[in-house]
Amino acid sequence: MSALCVTSLHIYPVKGLHALSPPTAMVSPWGLEGDRRWMVVDTTGRFITQRTCRSMALITPIPTAEGLTLTRAGMRPCPVRFPDQEAPVLLTTVWKDQVQARDAGDLAAVWLEQALGQPCRLVWMHRPEFARIRHLGEQERPVSFADGYPLLLANTASLDDLNARLPTGQSVPMSRFRPNIVLGGHIPWAEDGWRRLAIGDGANGGGAIVRVLAPCSRCVVTSIDQESAQVPFPKEPLATLASFRRAQGGVMFAQNAVVEKAGLISVGDRVSVLEEGASNLLEVPGKLA
Repeated sequence: MSALCVTSLHIYPVKGLHALSPPTAMVSPWGLEGDRRWMVVDTTGRFITQRTCRSMALITPIPTAEGLTLTRAGMRPCPVRFPDQEAPVLLTTVWKDQVQARDAGDLAAVWLEQALGQPCRLVWMHRPEFARIRHLGEQERPVSFADGYPLLLANTASLDDLNARLPTGQSVPMSRFRPNIVLGGHIPWAEDGWRRLAIGDGANGGGAIVRVLAPCSRCVVTSIDQESAQVPFPKEPLATLASFRRAQGGVMFAQNAVVEKAGLISVGDRVSVLEEGASNLLEVPGKLA
């Protein structure tokens, strides 16, 4: 077995839209820098994701010094500036949490409505003024527009094991699970027992340290091809996962984590398991609603 290391990093500048995969990323208390600071909301301010709008996968947001640019094949790119202090503040909803965010303007809203086929607005979370605060583990933690936790960690060996169990001719890439930090070089499902990880030289002053808190309950987004927005196998991979990864709260793949020590991490970084415990599948809190 080779050493545990970072095989890829992923940020989602706009919640629900296509991922970016940088070679390095800064781990901040609220997750990877640039991850899910923007969000698409409906006319009531409630978040929209691929669960109800698969075509979100076809839009790629490109960060710029002034904000970001929204791109989709067949459409003219839409530059969006960071909302200024005069921009309206909207009360938005992510699951049961309400959070203030600044509206990104009519240009972005019109472009997104054309791209997604429904009325919507783009909003931006200005940190730390509008950060969500959630009670995670034993303390309150800042969270961006992510579903529930600052970070999602995944293990390539676990994906390999899942794909080996899928019906003949089927396989899914890691992008279906929309993780932030993907680790390779370990045994399948070892992540269930991880408690604290040092990424890079996190234990000696560099890199980052994260605490693993709970497995992630998966939804229908795992069936959506992130390049085409199509659903090639409607029942998979959830049906297969349910046969051996069901626990209180849902069907599990990957691990939710919080940040103990911020720092810069890179693809190829060594990862050290600082603390381990029993499988956390039986400790899963209730599903977000």
